[in-house]
Amino acid sequence: MEAPKGINVLTRLTLSAYGYDIGAMISQKAKYALRALLALAEAPDDEPVMIAQIAAQEVIPRKFLEQILLELKHKGLVISRRGKAGGYLLLRRPETVTFGEVLRLMDGPLAPLPCLSKMAYRRCSDCASEQACKIRHVFAEVAEATREILDKRSLADALGSRSLLDQIKTPAD
Repeated sequence: MEAPKGINVLTRLTLSAYGYDIGAMISQKAKYALRALLALAEAPDDEPVMIAQIAAQEVIPRKFLEQILLELKHKGLVISRRGKAGGYLLLRRPETVTFGEVLRLMDGPLAPLPCLSKMAYRRCSDCASEQACKIRHVFAEVAEATREILDKRSLADALGSRSLLDQIKTPAD
């Protein structure tokens, strides 16, 4: 079974758990955006990185990367410099750019149901009462747990530390 296109991250995760072939959990665009941002975060301060360098290093199609970086520029995450020593720079410190923010910018809301979205709330058309909806109650927990992780994990975390799962599984010394 193949899941429909244009669905959000949590819905894709849920469909995957029920055996639907959904391909990637996040869009390729979001994955490339995260990889490009991580490459910029690793660059020395105030040294622009050229698109060609990011594309080669991260194995991202150059034309697609150009579109992604332009979108990230319009959203205020990167800036570009022109000229011989030009390229892209991360506009904010890596500690302040979270995975949740990037996923929302690239893929839209994280919520598995429209009635749980903080960005694009809308009432479910087939639901008589949000308070009585047992489905909503379960997915509200899923949405909150996902937001908890994605909104706390930054580019800096991805570059320099173990994952949250590693920290949970490894007992403290």
